[in-house]
Amino acid sequence: MAAAIVAAVLSSVAIFSAVAPLGNALSSNYYAQTCPNVDSIVTSAVKAATAKDQTVPAALLRMHFHDCFIRNCDGSVLLNSVGNNSAEKVGPPNVSLHAFFVIDNAKQALESKCPGIVSCADVLALAARDAVVLSGGPTWDVPKGRLDGRISNANETIQLPAPTFNLPQLQQSFAQRGLSIADLVALSGGHTIGFSHCSSFNKRLYFFNSTFDVDPSLNPFFAASLKSICPLNNTVAGAGATMDNSPTTFDNTYFKLILQGKSLFSSDTALASSPQTRALVSQFASSQQAFANAFVKSIIKMSSLTGGQEVRKDCKKVN
Repeated sequence: MAAAIVAAVLSSVAIFSAVAPLGNALSSNYYAQTCPNVDSIVTSAVKAATAKDQTVPAALLRMHFHDCFIRNCDGSVLLNSVGNNSAEKVGPPNVSLHAFFVIDNAKQALESKCPGIVSCADVLALAARDAVVLSGGPTWDVPKGRLDGRISNANETIQLPAPTFNLPQLQQSFAQRGLSIADLVALSGGHTIGFSHCSSFNKRLYFFNSTFDVDPSLNPFFAASLKSICPLNNTVAGAGATMDNSPTTFDNTYFKLILQGKSLFSSDTALASSPQTRALVSQFASSQQAFANAFVKSIIKMSSLTGGQEVRKDCKKVN
C-alpha cells in the first residue's frame, strides 16, 4: 500500500468482502479471444505516464489497494461524485490519490481496440502490476474478468486501515477481507515505494502520549529528522517524507527500516510487535526474493476479491 493510508476507525458495517476462489470467475486468459492485447495496451499507458512522473507507480499501486478494500476490486474508487453523492475518491483517505488519468488513458485505448470488453477494475489491477514491475519489482499474470461496480460512497472509506492502527486492528481489517497475517506483512511491503504527508505520522512526533512527547519506538535521530521536515505548526503545503530511502524502487528496504525503528507509520512499526509478524519482517528484510514471492502471492489473492455488475465505457461514471 504505497504512500499514506489515512482513515478513521474500522467499521464492520458495510464491508462487502468475499474472496473469489482463484480460477473460478477470474482467469489470466479471460480476454484471450476478445481483447488479446489488453496487457500490452495497459502497460503502454503506465510506461508513458511514468516516463513523465516517477510518482505514478506508487499512486497506481495505492489506488488498487484502496479499491479492493472497499466493495472489493470493482473500480469503485475510479468513479466521480454525482449530484448529492460523494464518491470514494473524495473520502478523507483518498483525497491524495492521483494518476487517475493513467487508467482513463488505458481505458480509452482499449475502447478503441475492443470496445465494451475490458472492465476498469481489470485495467487498475493490470496497472498496479505494471507499477511494481516498472519500479524494479516482480511480475505476475494478473487474473482477469472483474466487473465494475455502480456504487461509490465517500463515507465507506472509513473502512480503510489507518496509518495509526496497531497490530490487532490491522489483523482485523485484513481478516475481514479473507487476508491472513502473512498477507498483511507482505502487502504492507507496498510501502516500499511512495511518499507520505506529515499528517499521517505527525502524531508520533508531538504529544504522543502522557508519558512521551515522541513515540519511543522511533529511532531518535530519525524522529528528529522528521521533525525538521514536519514542524508542529507546519504551513508548507505538501510537506512530508518518502516511505523509505529508495521511494521509486520496489525493494525490501522498507522491512529493514522497520527493524531499525525508522518506519513512518505506527502501522508499519506494529509489524514488529509480535513474534509471528516480526519473523516475517526479518525474513523479508534479509531476502528480497522471499518478499517478492510473498507479495505476488498476496496481491493476487487480494485482487481476486470480486464485485461489480458491469463493464464501464468510461471509468469515471457508470453506464
